[in-house]
Amino acid sequence: MSGHNASNTGNRLRSDAAKVLFEILENGKSSRDCLPKAQERYSEKDKAWLQEMVYGVLRQLPVLQYWLRQLLDKPLKNKYKPIEHLIMLGFYQIAFSRVSIHAAVSETVSATKALNGIALKGLVNAILRNFIRQNFAEAIPEDKQIRSGLPKWIYKKLLTAYPEKIDSLVEAMQSRPPIWLRVNKQKITLQKYCALLNEQDIGFELSAEHNDGIILSKGQDITTLPGFEQGWFAVQDGAAQLAAGYLEPQENQRILDCCAAPGGKTCHIIETQTNLAECVALDIDAQRAQRIQENLDRLGHKASILIGDAIKIEDWWKGDKFDRILLDAPCSATGVIRRHPDIKWLRKAADIEVLTDLQFQILTQIWKLLKSGGTLLYATCSVLPEENGTQISRFLSENADASLIPITKFESDSQPGRQILPGEGQMDGFYYARLLKS
Repeated sequence: MSGHNASNTGNRLRSDAAKVLFEILENGKSSRDCLPKAQERYSEKDKAWLQEMVYGVLRQLPVLQYWLRQLLDKPLKNKYKPIEHLIMLGFYQIAFSRVSIHAAVSETVSATKALNGIALKGLVNAILRNFIRQNFAEAIPEDKQIRSGLPKWIYKKLLTAYPEKIDSLVEAMQSRPPIWLRVNKQKITLQKYCALLNEQDIGFELSAEHNDGIILSKGQDITTLPGFEQGWFAVQDGAAQLAAGYLEPQENQRILDCCAAPGGKTCHIIETQTNLAECVALDIDAQRAQRIQENLDRLGHKASILIGDAIKIEDWWKGDKFDRILLDAPCSATGVIRRHPDIKWLRKAADIEVLTDLQFQILTQIWKLLKSGGTLLYATCSVLPEENGTQISRFLSENADASLIPITKFESDSQPGRQILPGEGQMDGFYYARLLKS
């Protein structure tokens, strides 16, 4: 590729990154929606670069905004707003990435054209050169919240809930997560799959807590791993892999996986117990439910998929109760911020009360579908106590037919469930509580 083409691609990549950041931060779009669209026209290497830059800016946003306020006299408005995101991208490249300083400046400045900001070319150039000259990259403010990469409200909640662990928790939420695989033991054993990885010199480690889990030592294109097409494995974080074991599905049981999309846990339940009477996967979103079917097909499993609202059970439930229910409740997703750094900027403090109300309503309704003697496993990918332990304590106090089946030996009705914090055993943040219906 000639120098000219390379720099053209560099400009386009940067303007596209700024557009994606603008969509997420100004219009509240999810990176899952707008990043793949921006990546469509690029090579694998450039796709990875684009994601790396967008996620990097989202991880370091408070520091980048702090620098922007020092160097930009007044905020840019209206059609020029994306230029602010372009400038922050420039800061990120210079301070936190391996991009050469020359490319970071020249191609970021050139990218103003594609953002209809050619009039601000001089301004962007001056700001980036100022940033380098005054050595801003070394000037990270002392303020712990700014350094944390988290919005003020999340930082405050974590500081209240985990005062002794706040520094390690922040560090884990800022880190890049490993790729976890779950071997599909209906098709291949863990030992055989590990041997295949060794043959291809793919580094990995195992986890004592996971019977089917493998942690890859570095990033990989998943589709190139052995047995991808044949469904020998699924990609699933270690914390999510614990659900099937905690649920303990038995032969001939009817199981409901509630809020099941994209279906990772549904598939794992079926792999854990091959002789179920039925596994029903329920989700409110028809498009996301399609992903459940795709995952079932690739792994070679069968389940009944229902589209329905977990609160309006009368719309879809036929009257047969379930032996086991997994409720993976809609939540703040604060436990998976390291995987999806846009979450912390899309969520607002006011969302938490709405979510806790929704969780309690779903739990109350779905409880009606459980047989006496049945088990319900409540799960979230949150680290906020109000969505987790507080929620379950309240449910236990209001439902005489509910009792706790402890997962760990440290549980009580006032401190129910297992809270996994991000980075613990290389897992995402997750919460589980297991309830028995008497």
